[in-house]
Amino acid sequence: MADTRLDTAAYIARLRVLDKSVLPPDGGQGFNRLIFARSPYLLQHAENPVAWYEWGDAAFERARDGNLPILLSIGYATCHWCHVMAHESFEDEQVAALLNSHFVCIKVDREERPDIDDFYMTVSQVLTGSGGWPLNVFMTPDKRPFMAVTYLPRQGHAGRSGLMELLPNIAALWHQRPDLIEKNCRGIMDAMGNLSPQDTTNTSLNLQELAYISFNQLSSIYDPLHGGFGTAPKFPMAINLSWLIRQGTAENHRALEMALHTLKKIRGGGIWDQVGGGVHRYAVDREWLVPHFEKMLYDQAMVGLAALEANQATGDGAYLHMAENIFGFVARELTSPEGGFYAALDADSEGVEGKCYVWDKGEIEECLGEDAPLFCRFYGVTDGGNFEGRTILNTPLGLEEFCIREGLEPTEAGRRLEHGRELVLAQRERRIGPFRDEKVITAWNGLMIAALARGGAVSGNAAFLDAAGRAASFLRERLRRRDGRLLRSFLGDAADVPGFLEDYAFLAFGLLELFEATLDTAWLERALQLADQMLEIFLDPDSGRFLKTGRDAEPMPLAATQEHDGVMPSPFSLTAQIFIRLARAAARPDLLDHARRLLESRADDVQRQPSIHLGSLYAMTLLEEEPFEAHFSGQRHHPAMQGLLHGLKARYCLNLALSFEATDSAPTLTICALGTCYPAVRNASELEPILERAAPRFKPSITLG
Repeated sequence: MADTRLDTAAYIARLRVLDKSVLPPDGGQGFNRLIFARSPYLLQHAENPVAWYEWGDAAFERARDGNLPILLSIGYATCHWCHVMAHESFEDEQVAALLNSHFVCIKVDREERPDIDDFYMTVSQVLTGSGGWPLNVFMTPDKRPFMAVTYLPRQGHAGRSGLMELLPNIAALWHQRPDLIEKNCRGIMDAMGNLSPQDTTNTSLNLQELAYISFNQLSSIYDPLHGGFGTAPKFPMAINLSWLIRQGTAENHRALEMALHTLKKIRGGGIWDQVGGGVHRYAVDREWLVPHFEKMLYDQAMVGLAALEANQATGDGAYLHMAENIFGFVARELTSPEGGFYAALDADSEGVEGKCYVWDKGEIEECLGEDAPLFCRFYGVTDGGNFEGRTILNTPLGLEEFCIREGLEPTEAGRRLEHGRELVLAQRERRIGPFRDEKVITAWNGLMIAALARGGAVSGNAAFLDAAGRAASFLRERLRRRDGRLLRSFLGDAADVPGFLEDYAFLAFGLLELFEATLDTAWLERALQLADQMLEIFLDPDSGRFLKTGRDAEPMPLAATQEHDGVMPSPFSLTAQIFIRLARAAARPDLLDHARRLLESRADDVQRQPSIHLGSLYAMTLLEEEPFEAHFSGQRHHPAMQGLLHGLKARYCLNLALSFEATDSAPTLTICALGTCYPAVRNASELEPILERAAPRFKPSITLG
C-alpha cells in the first residue's frame, strides 16, 4: 500500500539524512545535540529550543562543572502525552530559557534504554505511588533523584503547578537549600535500597495454595460484565489471560471462562482495530470502547499468544482467527523489508489522537453505498457517533448473534461485511496515518517471533513460520556484535547499546517456539547459545543472582527495581521458563539447576504477591510438576511428521517438553503424560485418541464467533 504517514515520518526522515558533518557538537543555531541521535523519539526533539543532551558523560560533566541540577525526561516516539508536553513546553521559548539557564537537560528513549527507564520509573513509583510517560526526573550530577513527575502542563491550573512555576522554585531550592536537596536524595536512595534484592528466606512454596490465592486475587478485580481486570483504564493483560487458560486446562473451568470472556470483549471492542486488525494499547473505559490509539508490537505478540492458547485449549477456531487478524496487521504495517518487526504506531495523526481510526456515518455511506446500512448496524456506526461526534467501530455482537437478531443468513452477511471492511480499509489508507516508529527492538521481536511460530504450528500456515524465521535471521545478522553479543535495537543500523536480559530471554523464547514449530534443531542450538550467554553476561558470580543489565554495561545508582510481570513478562520469570524447556529439549540438566536457583531467589516476592508474579509461579509449576513429554523421531520434512507435529501443537499440552531425533526411519511420536507412556504413533489418526486422554479440549459456554 502507499504509505501516507507524511507528517512525522517525513520530518524524521529529513533529519536522518541531513548532512550532520557540518554541524557543531551542540547542533548549532537550528538544532540541539539530539540532531546526532538515532532514536526517532530523540529526533522529534532535535529542533526544540531546549539545549537537550543525550544520556552520557558530556551531560553529567556539564552539570558537575556548572553546579546545575539535571532534568531527565524519558519517553518514546509514539507516546501521546509525550507529544502534548513537547508541544506545550519543550517547544516554548520561555520554558526553554528557564531550562537552559538553570538545568542540564537530558532526553532518553525508554525503548532504547530500558535500564534507565526502569530505575527512574521505580523512583517515581516510590515517590508518588504511580508512574507513566513522559517521566521527568530532577536529579543531581551524580544521578541521584530528588523529585519525579509525569506530564505537567506549561502553566499551572486548578491548584496544580505547571513547569513555569515549578522550574524557578527548583532552581532556587538547588542554590539556596542544598541541604533539603540532599535530604530528599538520601531519603529516596534509602527507600530504593529497600527494594534491592535481598536474600530469600523462604524457598519452599505451596504452589497449589499460591495458584488458589492468585486466582482469587484476579477474581476479585475481574469485571464479569465486560471482562478484563479493574475498571478503567483497562489493559489486555495477556499474561493474566494466559495464566488463566493454563489453570483452565488444569480443570479450573471458571478461570478459563474468565480468559475467554475477556478475549471476546476485547475482540468486539474499540480497543480492537475492527478494520485494519490488531489491538490498541489500552482502553480508557470499562467497556473497551475508547482506546488509547497506540499500537505496540509487544501487545500484538502477547494478545496473539493468548488467543492461540485459547484456541489450543478449546478448539474454537474463532480464537485462531483472532490471532491471524493480529498477524495480518503485523505483516502489513509493522514488518520491515528485511524481515524485522517495527516497534509501534503512534496514537496521533495530523496532531489529533485517533483521527485515523474514527468515522462519520456519511463517510461510510459514501464508501459502501447500498451495503452501508448493514455495515453501520454491525459496527455500531450512528449519526451521533460514540467518540467526540464520530464513531469508533466496534462489534457488540458476534456475526452469528447479529444475524439472528437481524434475520440474516450468516454466510452472505459475512461476505458483504468482509467486502465492506476491505473497502473501508482502502479508504482509510488514503488518510494521513499515524507515525510508525521503525526501531527494531530485539526483545519485542523475540515475542513476535514466538507468537508467529506458535501460530504457524497451530494453524499449519507456513507464512507465519516464514515470517518468524525471517525475523530471527535478521536479528542474528544485524543485531549482534562481532563477539556475538546481542544489541538492543536497530534503525538503519544497529545501536551500540548492548542487549539486556529481556532481549536474550525473549529472543530465546522465540527461537524455542520456532524449534517446536519446525523441529529444525538449528533454532534449538541458537536458543542454547543465548542461554549460555545469559549465564555468562547476566549471572552475578558474587551473589548468584541474575541481573537485568549485563555485567559489561553501565550500572545504575542502585540495583533496585519493582520486578514483576506487566504487559510483558518479567525477564526473570521468562528466563526460568526458557531454561526449563531447553533443559528438557536438549538434555541440559545444568539449566534446570540454574532455573531452580533463579526461582528460589524470587520465592519471597511470589509468596507476598503471587498474582503479579504469575510468570514465576508458572515456571515453578513447570519445574516441579510432571512434564508432558513428546519425543519425535524420524525425517523432519516427511508429511507424516508434519501431521504429527500439527496434531500435537493444535492442543494445549500442559507442561510440554518436546524433543526431536533426526533419523532415516519412518516418523514416530512417543508421548509420556499423566503417569502413562503410550506406544509410539506414526500418523495423526493414531495420535488423536492419545491426545483426547492426555490433553482433552474444554467446551466452555463462551464462544467468540
